[in-house]
Amino acid sequence: MKCVILAGGSGTRISDEPGTSPKSMIQIGDNPIIWHLMKLYSHYGINDFIIGLGDKGYEIKEYFLNYYLHNADVTFDMADNKVEFHAKRSEPWSVTLVDTGHQTATGGRLRRIRPYVSDATFCMTYGDGLSNVDINAQLAFHRQAGRSATVTCVRPPSRFGRINASEGQAEGFEDQPISEGGLINGGFFVLDPEALDGCTSDHTIWEEEPLQQLAAAGQLSTWVHEDFWQQMDTLRDKHTLENLWAKGVAPWKIW
Repeated sequence: MKCVILAGGSGTRISDEPGTSPKSMIQIGDNPIIWHLMKLYSHYGINDFIIGLGDKGYEIKEYFLNYYLHNADVTFDMADNKVEFHAKRSEPWSVTLVDTGHQTATGGRLRRIRPYVSDATFCMTYGDGLSNVDINAQLAFHRQAGRSATVTCVRPPSRFGRINASEGQAEGFEDQPISEGGLINGGFFVLDPEALDGCTSDHTIWEEEPLQQLAAAGQLSTWVHEDFWQQMDTLRDKHTLENLWAKGVAPWKIW
């Protein structure tokens, strides 16, 4: 099975990152957020990735080109121009990088990627959010439902801390409690190729016409994930993810 990751966004709103790298390349710990996503899917045996590039896509190409070098001890023989690798640490991944355009919308990126997914069911997500979503359970649900597309629905974290109080005394405090409001698109999809039929141009926004058409046709299943989910849209979101990783309590680290 293949996993498509849309990684065309810019990290300009994550203001402490010099040079505004692609959003998917902003680091959480020692690795970019896209690495964390790929480790999640790899844990479930999905190791064939197709990544849609956009803003500064060359940085993502360079990252994977030099991945083996960056994860090994190396001896450089300068006289003979030789390189010897030691203590090699790599991944069982196949990574296809597709230039889907600098200004292309999400549906347009999927349209450009479609030739690479062949005729099989595939997973799809965005390169800027993390979760401990159970991919195997989601795939099983998709197969049982028999529809063209499955979207993971989540309850977003609240923007404000919640205080549990009684008789003027705080009994507990949660910095980012899960919202008790409605469900939203969590960004983890399972798709059959025909689900992309509505992606007709570079300007197509996946979250608008294509998903609306699938829902109207009764071809969009909703799979609810009630556990950890965090989008990285702001500097505060980045710090939240960094702190969880630094403390060794990152819920998405299931590998």
